[in-house]
Amino acid sequence: MATVRPLGRIARLGSGICRNHRFFLNRSPQRRGIASCVDPAHGLTDEQREFQKVAFDFAANEMAPHMAEWDQKELFPVETMRKAAQLGFGGIYVQPDVGGSGLSRLDTSVIFEALSTGCVSTTAYISIHNMCAWMIDTFGNTEQREKFCPQLCSMEKFASYCLTEPGSGSDAASLLTTAQLKGDHYILNGSKAFISGGGDTDVYVVMCRTGGKGAKGISCLVVEKGTPGLHFGKKEKKMGWNSQPTRAVIFEDCAVPVTNRLGEEGQGFNIAMKGLNGGRINIASCSLGAAHASVQLARDHLLVRKQFGETLSNNQFLQFKLAEMATKLVASRLLVREAATALQENRPDAVSLCAMAKLFVTDECFNICNQALQMHGGYGYLKDYAVQQFVRDIRVHQILEGTNEVMRMIISRNLLTESS
Repeated sequence: MATVRPLGRIARLGSGICRNHRFFLNRSPQRRGIASCVDPAHGLTDEQREFQKVAFDFAANEMAPHMAEWDQKELFPVETMRKAAQLGFGGIYVQPDVGGSGLSRLDTSVIFEALSTGCVSTTAYISIHNMCAWMIDTFGNTEQREKFCPQLCSMEKFASYCLTEPGSGSDAASLLTTAQLKGDHYILNGSKAFISGGGDTDVYVVMCRTGGKGAKGISCLVVEKGTPGLHFGKKEKKMGWNSQPTRAVIFEDCAVPVTNRLGEEGQGFNIAMKGLNGGRINIASCSLGAAHASVQLARDHLLVRKQFGETLSNNQFLQFKLAEMATKLVASRLLVREAATALQENRPDAVSLCAMAKLFVTDECFNICNQALQMHGGYGYLKDYAVQQFVRDIRVHQILEGTNEVMRMIISRNLLTESS
């Protein structure tokens, strides 16, 4: 298969985009004079700065103008995401031989942070899609990679990750969905809950029980939309993340070919957890983008809003709050990038750092966005102002990809095990 390295496509496209691109208030973060101390380009290579710029451009031109509409009308922006895929954002860390960009985990974090400034909900779905594509690329055989990855990387087809069940969330190893082997097919029965893209997507990466109790009895199957016995629940009404549909995914005697199993029987839980390590960095990166945008929105509001005869920017309490927000943003970014590098290098501390990044960054970035809303006063509560959507969209980041309570368990377990 002849492929073009997407980074090359990004660089070419980036050079052709108007440099006076919109970013919420009609100018890029750089051109709006955002303080250099929170500049997300610090420490990046020239190549990384180039595709970061293209991601910011795409967020400003293709996502931010539609963010509120997608949220209010609950639209799944398929065509916009396919435009993102043309830049290489459909399979960012998938290998190039099957259509991926072949970029690093750090590169991926930079891209997701930038895209999230335009729409957190849409970017978060793209991050889940990327995780699924990577799982097939990494654990699939040649035939599986060639069958699924090219259409996922182009976003001709979309993917969903199916682990959580109505009765097993944080305790994922207790899942009950079964897959019984009959001839050359598995007969799948059970249901999955809170599935992003469920019903609108084409490929479902499903964790199911092929053996006994516990993690070692779990396998991973790729289920294609249209398979008899595959059904979907009603579309859930959510507080945020409204540009991506969420439904239950239901299996009733659903026959899935053995050839759609990733890896061997019993490897599914390990596959799921390895996917989630990267997913935690991805979702933390999406929180960074929301916080980055919210700091800018708060800053601009303080500079123009007057109370008691002077702008709010002259209020020392708000100055200190803004300083704290900026400090927490930069600290969060550094932790995410360290975790991304550790995962890319397969370091022993990678799992714990991914958990730390997810825990710290999703908590702190939510607080940043929430404080930015408070600084807007009553205006922040209006849907005409983007800050309230950032608050709603990133609240769920403290829950999914493993709750932040589970992140604490992972980190403490690592500490206590190493010291014993």
